[in-house]
Amino acid sequence: MHHVILGAGPAGVIAAETIRKHRPDDRITIVGAEREPPYSRMAIPYLLAGDIPEAGTWLRHDREHFAQQRIELMQARVTAVDSQARAVTLPSGDKLAFDRLLIATGSLPQKPPIPGVDLPGVHPCWTLEDARHIMERARPGARVVQMGAGFIACIIMEALAARDVDLAVVEMADRMVPRMMGPVAGTMIKDWCLKQGVRVFTGTKVEAIEAAAPLRVRLSDGQALDADLVISATGVKPSIGFLEESGIACLAGVLTDARMQTNVPGIYAAGDCAEAFDKITGRTMVSAIQPNASDQARVAAMNMAGLEAELPGVTQINVLDTLGLVSASFGDWQGAPGGEHAEVTDREGSRHLSLQFKDDLMVGANAIGWTQHVGVLRGLIEGQVRLGAWKRKLIEDPTRIVEAYLGAAQAQGRWQGAADERRR
Repeated sequence: MHHVILGAGPAGVIAAETIRKHRPDDRITIVGAEREPPYSRMAIPYLLAGDIPEAGTWLRHDREHFAQQRIELMQARVTAVDSQARAVTLPSGDKLAFDRLLIATGSLPQKPPIPGVDLPGVHPCWTLEDARHIMERARPGARVVQMGAGFIACIIMEALAARDVDLAVVEMADRMVPRMMGPVAGTMIKDWCLKQGVRVFTGTKVEAIEAAAPLRVRLSDGQALDADLVISATGVKPSIGFLEESGIACLAGVLTDARMQTNVPGIYAAGDCAEAFDKITGRTMVSAIQPNASDQARVAAMNMAGLEAELPGVTQINVLDTLGLVSASFGDWQGAPGGEHAEVTDREGSRHLSLQFKDDLMVGANAIGWTQHVGVLRGLIEGQVRLGAWKRKLIEDPTRIVEAYLGAAQAQGRWQGAADERRR
């Protein structure tokens, strides 16, 4: 049997190794679009910051690893999938046949429709090749303008700050990390960055980038910034354009069931391009974080290998360290219809906690500076722990989350034990 995996990132590599473990005699081919050894994009900021060499981004450091595993690596960008013929089309027009297919093509950076975005000195920060260009220009004292202040952009921002550049960040939303944090939390992160010497412009757009020496970045508020380097970090989207004529169902990403299988039997998806069911919100979602990609890859691979496996669910979890300020976002942090919420804020201490409830379940949370409680928040939300009387106590005092977790879990255990006894 031939397993073809599209994508040489963490999801693709984990899937290939999982299949090999359970199907020692099957043929496995990973098709990657870049001329690099399989690597992790999440390691690129550490490369920019000087914490690791380029080889430190590689997923497997032994150059013979894939050959020893009898996993074939092919460099190509697949242009189409023929679900009926069970083959993918390569740029040359050649076909690569498969028995099982995994789509793990990840995401692509979105290019903002801004005049001058293709000028020399304007780069996304997505590939190793991008990182090489950025490191050439991002010398100490260089003027750098970054477009975007989302989750990935903030990680890039921290790496640039470590290079001792003169950094300005422009975000069109009214706050930083708007898809992860509410208004209070997002504004607090901005205030923290300003204190660390990073200029941050929120509620502001880049209108144009002009060719000059240096580059000239014109903002919607009338200001203009000089730049030796402009980073475009305005978001990503699943890399699924090549599936348009495939018959594989897609919304924001490739739709999958609990086995990570698409609507076409024998074709699976995992990672940033996959859209899976989120048990907290009750909706399908693309969750572009590496832990979810790894879990999805293992589940898909097990099923490709003929074993039964299901994904328990996908929860939106983001933990971010922004220049020393740790923030976290879990589940439905914006709140559920008809739900309740509670929050506490200490601006001087850079601490904020916002909890969202639906019935007596905690369904989402934002946290800044509460690093010791990240595990508890995740446990309450992912575990769907019934809070009972503890819900009202948390609304009165959100800081009692550890007590609530222990008390509610203990009570729930007693209730479950009593129910089991009645059934016996």
